[in-house]
Amino acid sequence: MPRYFIGIDVSTTASKALAIDESGTVVASHGEAHELSTPRPLWSEQDPRQWWAATCASLRAVLQQISADDVAAVGLTGQMHGLTLLDAGNQILRPAILWNDQRTGPQCAAITEQVGAEWLYEHIGSLMLPGFTAPKIAWVREHEPEVFAQAAHILLPKDYVRLLLTGAYVTDVSDGSGIALMDIGRRTWSDELLAALDIPRALLPELCEGPEVCARVSAAGAEATGLRAGTPVVGGAGDQPATAIGSGILRRGQTSITVGTSGVVFTANDQYQPEPDGRLHTFCHAVPGQWFHMGVMLSAAGGMRWLHDAVAAGSSYDQLSDLAAAVPRGADGLVFVPYLTGERHPHPDPLARGAFVGLTLRSGLGQLVRSVMEGVAFGLRDNLELLRGLGVAPATAAISGGASQSPVWRQILTDIAGIPLYTINSSEGAALGAAILAAVGAGAWPDVPSACNDLIRQVDVTHPAAAGVADYERLYPIYRGLYPALRQSFAELAAFEG
Repeated sequence: MPRYFIGIDVSTTASKALAIDESGTVVASHGEAHELSTPRPLWSEQDPRQWWAATCASLRAVLQQISADDVAAVGLTGQMHGLTLLDAGNQILRPAILWNDQRTGPQCAAITEQVGAEWLYEHIGSLMLPGFTAPKIAWVREHEPEVFAQAAHILLPKDYVRLLLTGAYVTDVSDGSGIALMDIGRRTWSDELLAALDIPRALLPELCEGPEVCARVSAAGAEATGLRAGTPVVGGAGDQPATAIGSGILRRGQTSITVGTSGVVFTANDQYQPEPDGRLHTFCHAVPGQWFHMGVMLSAAGGMRWLHDAVAAGSSYDQLSDLAAAVPRGADGLVFVPYLTGERHPHPDPLARGAFVGLTLRSGLGQLVRSVMEGVAFGLRDNLELLRGLGVAPATAAISGGASQSPVWRQILTDIAGIPLYTINSSEGAALGAAILAAVGAGAWPDVPSACNDLIRQVDVTHPAAAGVADYERLYPIYRGLYPALRQSFAELAAFEG
């Protein structure tokens, strides 16, 4: 009998289900889109019911191609940090507040003042930032007390789907790390922080490791999705650690660069070693006994999507890449500041904004496109420099996400990073990582490294061009100077906007 392993990815833009067989071959895949709501400046929300509806539709589409009786296990992954509040009857109390929501700056400052910045990043592996879940809890308690008074459960996006699939209130330690209420070194909830912030432990889900079987598909979940009741469900992972597993990034020094809606520089570590100033996330990896460092920029390929939708909706992304390829490095003196939704690393500033600096009469669509590609690459370089400051000096990195599909953008990223970037034999990313965790949980491999060694391999390598490296080394200090120069203007514009 064949055995299949399903990964479910509840991302910002869609819910996707993917099935692999015991050789790691993707045998079926389907996704359904979500809508995003930005009702006020700095706000970003979604209706969790869309996650479940899209997951059910995706699973049913996949199960038209394979038998539910042959599914050995399911893994979950998804967007991190999103606050999903439920009452005692599991009814949704308000729209989920997402990872890129930036309203909680005052709550972050208050929490930091209360417990101390140094204590925070020693325990939660980061500064307290607006994207995290803990300050969102504080915001709801402060601004919507009637909602918070009804709250009985706090879940992350993928774990809301798990609840409806299995009836279990569970999150894995990698996704749970981004709630910012864990003691990351101990891989458990922080009693000290919960007490300091007066957050009842009963509101939070149970914690488990990524490949650990933590629940089983319920009768109601089976009826809604077509899965077999009793199918094991593993802990899974947040989308970034799941993507890392899907790229084989498991050991110290192995590094990946993901250019999706957000941009991420990710490296694994076999010990808990937070960045001295808290300017990176140091979280639990989905591999038991491992941690990871992650630098995040909030708008990466999302910047290209904005440009496309705003000024070039009639063009394909391939056409935009062709326009950029015809423009010289440096976009004829045009630099893009990519903080369209605020920024996280290395500038934890929810009021930061995007900017084109250096516009002239020569600046056409090609220059705009190339400057967006270069600005995103410079933002990722900022995070790579933070890793290098920890003594992590990667010789290569795996590249994934939308930018990896564009040869010109991939070359820009390689030249600005200064190291070769390689693709792997799958572009499935987080969903594949979740499926691998499911396969390990089902016993198809003894552990995650064994599975990745068998399933993941390098494909194409893009090498830095000496001339490109030299040009971008001249431009990078100019880029780095723009945030300090514009920071006050960003804050004043935010105040004007209200």
